[in-house]
Amino acid sequence: MYKLQSKQPGIFDFGMPSGFGLDPHNRWVKQAEEIPWDTLEPLYAELFNDSINGNVAKPFRLALGAILIQTTLRCSDEATVLHIQETPGMQYLCGFSFYREVRPFHPSLMVHFRKRLTNEILISINEIIIAAATQKIEAKKLSDTSSTKKNTPTSKQITQSESPNDISESPDAPKEANQGTMMLDASCAPQYIRYPTDLGLLNESREKLESMIDLLHDVKDGKKPRTYRKKARQVYLNIVRKKVKTRNAIRVGIGKQLRFIRRNLKIIKTYFASGRLLPLKHFKLYQIICKIYEQQTEMYINRKHKVADRIVSIGQYWVRPIVRGKVRAKVEFGAKFTISVVDGFTRIERTSFNAYNECEDLIPATEKYFERYGHYPAKILADQIFRNQANLKYCRDKNIKMIGLPLGRPKKDFVFDKKENRKNEIERIEVERKLSHSKGSFGLGLIKTKLITTSKTSIVLSILALNIAYIVRVFCFLFFQLVKCFEKQEFFPDTEKLTYQII
Repeated sequence: MYKLQSKQPGIFDFGMPSGFGLDPHNRWVKQAEEIPWDTLEPLYAELFNDSINGNVAKPFRLALGAILIQTTLRCSDEATVLHIQETPGMQYLCGFSFYREVRPFHPSLMVHFRKRLTNEILISINEIIIAAATQKIEAKKLSDTSSTKKNTPTSKQITQSESPNDISESPDAPKEANQGTMMLDASCAPQYIRYPTDLGLLNESREKLESMIDLLHDVKDGKKPRTYRKKARQVYLNIVRKKVKTRNAIRVGIGKQLRFIRRNLKIIKTYFASGRLLPLKHFKLYQIICKIYEQQTEMYINRKHKVADRIVSIGQYWVRPIVRGKVRAKVEFGAKFTISVVDGFTRIERTSFNAYNECEDLIPATEKYFERYGHYPAKILADQIFRNQANLKYCRDKNIKMIGLPLGRPKKDFVFDKKENRKNEIERIEVERKLSHSKGSFGLGLIKTKLITTSKTSIVLSILALNIAYIVRVFCFLFFQLVKCFEKQEFFPDTEKLTYQII
C-alpha cells in the first residue's frame, strides 16, 4: 500500500528547532532542488497494489534520498540512518518538513529500498532527471542571454522572419542533420569478495558440506559418517601457511580437497536416498557446491585454468572473472558495464556479470541516442575495440564520423591528421573522467551489496548520483558566469564551451 505525497516541502517550509532556516547552498539542499519529485512520485506508486491492505510504505523521496546519501557517503545502512538523523540538510533531501531528533526509520529498510528501486526503475529515473535538467539549463541560458543582450546597446535584434520557430515550423524545412557527440566506454565494477583461489574455494565448499552432514544426521542413527574434517583442514593449512607455494604443491592440495568433497557428497546423497531433505537455503548452497566440484574436477583433470561460467564465490555465485588487462589488476571480479556520455550526462547502456565484447553496444547505444534526440550524433568517440567492420559500416550509412585509425594496412595516399586525432583524444578524456569520478567518489569502485539485483541497483545508483552532482555544478557555474557577464557587460559565453569547463 502506498499513499501519494500531495505536496513536496520547500526550503522555506522546513522547520528548524532554533528558528533558523536551511542554508540554500548546502549540497543536500541543492540536490533536492534539482530532482523533479512530483514527476517521479507516480512511477514509484505504480509498484504498489492499492487493493492490498497493510501499513503505508515509506515515501519515495525518503527511499531515493536515503540510498543517494548512502551512495555519496559510501557508508553502511546503520551509518546512513545516523547521518540522516543528525543532519537537517539530509532530512530535507529525504522529504521531512521539519527537523527530527529521532531515528527516521530502521536500518533494515535500506535493503527494501534497494530491492524496490531496481536498476530498470533507476534508469528511467535517471532519464527523467536528465531531461528535466536539460530543459532547465537551456531555459536558464536563453533567459540569461536575452537579458544580457537587452542591456547591451550593440546587441543584434532578431527579426520575426529570422526566428528559429518560423524555420522549424515551415513544412519545407530540411530534415535535422546529425548533431552532438557521443562517447562510449566500458569498465568493470569490482564486487566485494575475497580474492578467489581454487584451493580456498574448495576448502570453503568442504566446510559447508560438513555442516550439511551435521544438519542431516540424527542421533538415533548412531555414529556419524567419517568425513576426516580435521585431516582435511590440516592439509589445507600446510599449503596455505607456506611462504612459497609451488605449482605441484597446489595441485596436490587441490586433488586431496576434491577427494574429500567427493566423499562428503556421497554421504549427503545417501541421506537424500533415505528421505531426508535439506532446507531450501542449504539445498541451493548444495547445488552451487556441486557445480563448483564439477568445474574444479574438469580443470584438474585437463590441467587447465579456464572453464565456462566459472564460479569464484560461493556466497555470490553469479560473479564472474572479467579480464581487463589493467596495470593494477589484469582480472577483476564483478559486473561489466558500458556507459555513454552526451553533453556531460552519463547513462548506463548495458550491465552484465558475464564477460562480453563492448563493441556490440555501439549500434544499440546510437539507436537510443536517436530515440532521445531525434537525430544521430555527428561524431562518436570510443576506444579502438569499437572500430570493427560492422560498426564502421553502420556509421558510414548513418553519416556518423567515428574517430580513429582505419582498419587494416594503411593505403599509400592515406594522410592521417595527427592534430585532429589529438583533439579528439583530449575530448574523449571526459568519459574516462566520469568513470574515475564515479569509482572514486560514488562507490562504483567496490560494490558491497550481496544480491545480484541490489548489486545492479548500486551500479545505476552511482551513475545517478554522479549526474545529480554534475547538474548541481552546472547551475552553480551558470550562476557565477551570469554575475561576471553583468559585471563586465558582456554577452553570455557560448553554451557548447561551457560544458567542457564545468566537468
